Amino acid sequence: MSRRTLLGAAAAVGVALALAACAPEPGTGTPSPQPGSSTTGTPTPLGSPVPTPTTDDDVTAGGGIPDDCRAILSPAVLAQLEGVPLNDSGMSPSGPQPDGTLICVWGEPGDESRQLTTTITVMSRGPALDLLNELFDDGFTCYQPDDGTRCEKSGSSGGVVEGRTLYYLDDVLIDTTYAGLAPSGYTDAVIAAIHG
Repeated sequence: MSRRTLLGAAAAVGVALALAACAPEPGTGTPSPQPGSSTTGTPTPLGSPVPTPTTDDDVTAGGGIPDDCRAILSPAVLAQLEGVPLNDSGMSPSGPQPDGTLICVWGEPGDESRQLTTTITVMSRGPALDLLNELFDDGFTCYQPDDGTRCEKSGSSGGVVEGRTLYYLDDVLIDTTYAGLAPSGYTDAVIAAIHG
């Protein structure tokens, strides 16, 4: 049986379970320290549980993708980023994009040892699952907190902690890469701003 067939079957089961539930269960966070981690979850391969199918109406109903990089963060996260430039003219592309994507770049131009970049974009389920499964195969830890799918991987290079965290739910992909700049609660704040 192919991976596509397995993912399709798992999606059908996931939809049935979602419809049977009366209310969402409390979510979990990441199993390892990442920007935005606050609680723990259980890593699972994406081959069995997959995100619930959504439509573009889900994004519209939730208000769509924001256009303000500061508004998607909590005061506690913003305090940790105080003094760090946001969307400096030397960091391109950044800010709201013509296709509706939002790119938030924190850091000084030319200083790759202290940067944080988040791209928030609409992505349909098929391409998103392909991307997340590819990351899982590449050693990312993937699991399902708060009805979405989260994949992350971190390490260090030259003494600088770096990594990538992705979260997918309701046709919105939040993709953050970081090096030397990983505020506590960052990803959770972005998820809360978009999905409530």
